[in-house]
Amino acid sequence: MTDAAVTTRIHDNGWAELILNRPDRKNAINGPLGEALAAGAAELSNNEAVNAIVFRGAGGAFCSGLDLKEFNADPAPDWHADFQSIWRGAHRALFQCSKPIVGALERYAINGGAALALACDVLVVGKNAFVQVGEIQIGMAAPYNLAWMSLRHSESIMARVALLGERLSGETLAELGLAQYCVPDDAVLARAEQLAQQIGGYPASGVGRIKAGLRARLDGDADAWFDRFTGVD
Repeated sequence: MTDAAVTTRIHDNGWAELILNRPDRKNAINGPLGEALAAGAAELSNNEAVNAIVFRGAGGAFCSGLDLKEFNADPAPDWHADFQSIWRGAHRALFQCSKPIVGALERYAINGGAALALACDVLVVGKNAFVQVGEIQIGMAAPYNLAWMSLRHSESIMARVALLGERLSGETLAELGLAQYCVPDDAVLARAEQLAQQIGGYPASGVGRIKAGLRARLDGDADAWFDRFTGVD
């Protein structure tokens, strides 16, 4: 895909890119982005030539969260009524992706954008970048952030992130284990690409079996997992 809210690029040596492609809106989330993200993740998951995926935002930023201008538009966009289903589809596709996802977090990942960053199997973050799960400040839940953190992190870390709603710097993210690598801001993409190329060079059979093993400990499918968090009043 080359002309969509999310694009894909397939490279030699077994790796590809999944790119949030609304740079004029800081890659803010809307319905078309959610639909294209689900399609792009599925496309790369099913491509036998791809062993690893770099997940990033176009224009030097990862994702600024929901596009409030579009969500508050009058009249509402056609996709508005179906957004919850669309957004579940995007996260389902990331959960079911059979290839390791290496996130390249430049500048920021906020609220819904933070959930996308936390969905990555390996996360590279810039020293001056930040994640903010700030839904608590506006009286909202943060179900997908909590769902992804619950796959890998303790309740103590989840509370630090979601109950305080603070900006967490790249260095703090690495200290908490939310990011595996914290690098200079201008080196984020290069480091993420290096890791994807490294994984891309491994035998596909081993990569696929290990990625499947990361989910094998869970009971139920993607929807059963996310329902635990989206169903909380």
